[in-house]
Amino acid sequence: MQLLPGFRDFYPEDCARRNYIIATWREVARRYGFVEFDGPMLEPVELYKKKSGGELVGQLFDFTDKGERHVALRPEMTPTLARMIIARERDFKKPIKWFCAPQFFRYEKQQRGRLREFGQLNCDLIGESSVAADAEMVALAIDMLRAFGLSGEDFVVRVSDRDAWKAFLDAHGSFDEAGLAAFLQVVDKMERNKPEVTETALKAFGISLEEVRAFIANPGTHFERFNALAAELDARGLKGFYQLDPTIVRGLAYYTGLVFEVFDRKKTLRAVAGGGRYDNLMSAMSDGKVTLPAIGFGMGDVVLGELIDATPAAAEKMKTWIAQRHAADVYIVIANEARRVNALGLVQQLRGMGFRVDYPLSAAKVGKQFQNAEQAGARCAVVIGDEWPQIKLKTLATRDECIVALDELPARLDSASPGFLVS
Repeated sequence: MQLLPGFRDFYPEDCARRNYIIATWREVARRYGFVEFDGPMLEPVELYKKKSGGELVGQLFDFTDKGERHVALRPEMTPTLARMIIARERDFKKPIKWFCAPQFFRYEKQQRGRLREFGQLNCDLIGESSVAADAEMVALAIDMLRAFGLSGEDFVVRVSDRDAWKAFLDAHGSFDEAGLAAFLQVVDKMERNKPEVTETALKAFGISLEEVRAFIANPGTHFERFNALAAELDARGLKGFYQLDPTIVRGLAYYTGLVFEVFDRKKTLRAVAGGGRYDNLMSAMSDGKVTLPAIGFGMGDVVLGELIDATPAAAEKMKTWIAQRHAADVYIVIANEARRVNALGLVQQLRGMGFRVDYPLSAAKVGKQFQNAEQAGARCAVVIGDEWPQIKLKTLATRDECIVALDELPARLDSASPGFLVS
């Protein structure tokens, strides 16, 4: 039976890659004072119809459940986050700094860097409207990628402001929120569509492609918030990691104000991360009962994995991390089957002390057991044989060996290989 299109099997080596990415995300997010949360895999379709825009609704994996509810596998996290915050807003000190790294599902055309099932980091800062909050989130996105061994030569954060585009549109006529959203969709697709397609779409707004290009090339004073953001980021030593790019507007309907996307410098991949302000979402979802400014971003594991693979320093860092998390630290070699009972007791004792321990489940030749030890990545082999309760301890990398007493073994294991114990 074949795998469904756009979905993945995670063999041990693939799980190791995913674990590395998620572990790094968690480490950096917590370094910034964020705490982890999660929500349900299924949500009512209505949640996305109202808050995410038409394009995303068309990508839902949706169905009617046994309770006759129209539900969908979550395609993103922001609507769920907003619903959760609204339900218990008074319980949380502001600003709220939350992150999560779950799986998401979108029924869309699969292509490089985009699958129908994907893992994604989401970081959100709620209850603070200042540029300092914007800078905190952009800095977090930058440090996320630097933690993988990527540098300013590998990626750039492209920053824009939807309010600047609103001012531009307002100068050409009177448009409601739906009109603004439609106009921003045209701008968002400019890089992907042919010029004549964009020109035709802009006619509905009484605007020419030449006017839009002129605004992009000379934004003037429309991007004052970007200038304030730049000052904050430069003070953090992050100059060179970001740039103003008015073509970035983000596709989802709930975004307001500052938006940003992260791209590889070679421009061979789709956006690695993206986000922005959604200051009106809480109010819209609560009918005005909860009004909280917010900013957040998402970073997908599929395109991030491709960027890591394409960057030697980052690929080596991942390889080293994975190699350090081998299946076993210690392999118990049972050289005399009469001592299996003693070996089992030792296995359980060492595991209880925090060592990763493996052993042969059935009788096997000693040479085969040593092969299994090396395949498991064990650093040491403990040979149980005729000398019991004396034990032979062998360091597999150097082939050095010695005889130790049973009660000395844990200390010898730890001292022979610093950091052996699992923290």
